[in-house]
Amino acid sequence: MVASLARRFGDLDVAEEATAEAFAAAVERWPRDGVPPSPGGWLATTATRKAIDRLRRDSQRDAKHRAARIAYDDTPAEPTGPIGDDRLRLVFTCCHPALAMQARVALTLRLLGGLTVGEIARAFLVQETAMARRITRAKAKIKAAGIPYRVPSADDIHERLAGVLAVVYLVFNEGYLASEGDEAVRVDLSDEAIRLGRLLRTLLPDDGEVTGLLALMLLVDARRPARVSATGELVTLDEQDRSAWDRARIAEGNALLGERIKVLTAGGDAPGRYQLQAAINAVHANAPASRDTDWSTLVALYDSLVQLDPSPVVWLNRAVAVAEVDGPEVGLAETDPLGEALDGYHAFHAARADLLRRLGRHADSRAAYDRAIGLAGNPAEQAYLTRRRDQLAG
Repeated sequence: MVASLARRFGDLDVAEEATAEAFAAAVERWPRDGVPPSPGGWLATTATRKAIDRLRRDSQRDAKHRAARIAYDDTPAEPTGPIGDDRLRLVFTCCHPALAMQARVALTLRLLGGLTVGEIARAFLVQETAMARRITRAKAKIKAAGIPYRVPSADDIHERLAGVLAVVYLVFNEGYLASEGDEAVRVDLSDEAIRLGRLLRTLLPDDGEVTGLLALMLLVDARRPARVSATGELVTLDEQDRSAWDRARIAEGNALLGERIKVLTAGGDAPGRYQLQAAINAVHANAPASRDTDWSTLVALYDSLVQLDPSPVVWLNRAVAVAEVDGPEVGLAETDPLGEALDGYHAFHAARADLLRRLGRHADSRAAYDRAIGLAGNPAEQAYLTRRRDQLAG
């Protein structure tokens, strides 16, 4: 709805607020009058009227009146780019190079993914108030600069692609393990991210990172059926029932990776971060059982990944793999130096808690579990961490 109104009226604030008002009207009227035969059509019509009213209230200028008359204009719309999908166009609009990278990602998560400001702030590990200001400034800049609502031309599409891929991946991650709320997973977000990934591949079939991201999402999402137990607890990778994994998605992800391997062996560009992450997840997906996982290969892949993305989170994931190869003491030695950068990140404390448990340091492990539980926003993850903590001796 937001994407459709943004295309029609060219104003993100108007689109977002009109959508919110339409849904608020539905909440008020449908319980009283009944759900209309076409709920989507009712919402679209109501949101359009709300947008027109907002434009008329805001200004009496001729330009605003012309925008309001769009609703009654039967002339063909101008071309909006090579793909006829409002949501994809909205992603590229929000990922304009005039915006800072984090602002591009944050704004698109807000408008396209429907994430709250708090959820986006946690994804960036920043304060909610700071993220709210960032999103407001980004919308204002798009409006002031008159950034067009379209998929960019071939000349500048690659300039925006990194931000678009980051958006899609963060939407996917929020769906795969929701950062807050009562739902452990948000299937709508994961499916939307994969749908956008497929559209991007249609637009850029030869781009390695586009292919890599789609492969990555498919390989990770294949594990979704085994991620949460019947009692609502997170099931970690080593404990999952691999017979429940979606083999069709694994096969598709493997096929996409196979394409990139052929390009690489033929002298193509070295793999980027999404291709390496897809390869990491392929190692997990193709292991018949947890004990068959090729951890040495995983460490080597993480060694390549940290050369491209030396973030604390990537180093943490590498440390977990190192612990499987060289033991928990070595893994802990690589994990502890990341504490200052990742103190507010629940997965850091969960990884430490597990390593400390394996070393028999149960008091320290309990403290780390307590910290992880306090930071985790997902109920399934909280349930898992609580159980692991309560199983500690002493």
